[in-house]
Amino acid sequence: MSVSMTDSGEIATPVESSKSAMTWGPIFGGAAAAIGVTLILLLLGSGVGLTMVSPWSGQSSSLSTVGVTAAIWLVVVQWLSSGLGGYITGRLRTKWAAVHTDEVFFRDTAHGFISWALATIFVAGFLASSLTSFAGAGAQAVGSAATAAGTAATAAGTAASSTASTSDLPTAYFTDALLRPEQARAGATSDDASATAEVSRILLNGAAAGQIADDDKAYLATIVSARTGLSEADARTRVDTVLKRIDDAKVAAQKAADEARKAASTTALLGALSLLIGAFIASAAAAFGGSQRDEEEDLIVTPRI
Repeated sequence: MSVSMTDSGEIATPVESSKSAMTWGPIFGGAAAAIGVTLILLLLGSGVGLTMVSPWSGQSSSLSTVGVTAAIWLVVVQWLSSGLGGYITGRLRTKWAAVHTDEVFFRDTAHGFISWALATIFVAGFLASSLTSFAGAGAQAVGSAATAAGTAATAAGTAASSTASTSDLPTAYFTDALLRPEQARAGATSDDASATAEVSRILLNGAAAGQIADDDKAYLATIVSARTGLSEADARTRVDTVLKRIDDAKVAAQKAADEARKAASTTALLGALSLLIGAFIASAAAAFGGSQRDEEEDLIVTPRI
């Protein structure tokens, strides 16, 4: 605290208020209002968003459309809730007496920003808790399905114990290549289970490697011809057709994953932008509400003595 002296020799001491410049009542009130509006609008948006998604083919919007729509709605929710919460924060605070106009503007802006921050933290915690609950329920369902699948796999493994010793090895494909008979047609006709398992291993190895070698394609055509009675040329055509369908499915999965990535990226960027703009709107709304609060003054008339 600096002390100065006037020209007449008097000591001038700065006036310092004993009260804090932060008023928590209006801050909590504005945050509560923002949280309530946010939850209402989020539930409304969820209800409308579910109408855009359908399990039936051709009746659901694309993933990118749903993602962009959700991001835009989050922006709208952030702006409306921030504006209302900030305005209520500014209007509910009491008038600061003997405070400079610039200081009043700063305090109102800070109150609006703090109110927005509290509401954002609460909503983020609520959403994180909800997502954790949904994830836990999904994990429990997956665990039940995995248990059932494990039981089925155990039963299948018991039924096929004669061939399980080699088919479960990572080198099973290369073992098949080494022991591939010269007369593949006779082997495929005499042992259907072994031929089917070998075809599966060839397809799995091709999926892992990214392509199927020409000698594997020829061998697959031989097995298909032996099992179906088709000619070598027709069997090769069938093999090429099935392999093309596998490639198309892989491309479709990659395309869906890329669309999901783009939608998630767009949502994250718009979400961050909406938070920044929401903070600005809350601060500006609090300053506006505070200025309206200070426009009219209540005067106390004291009679002369």
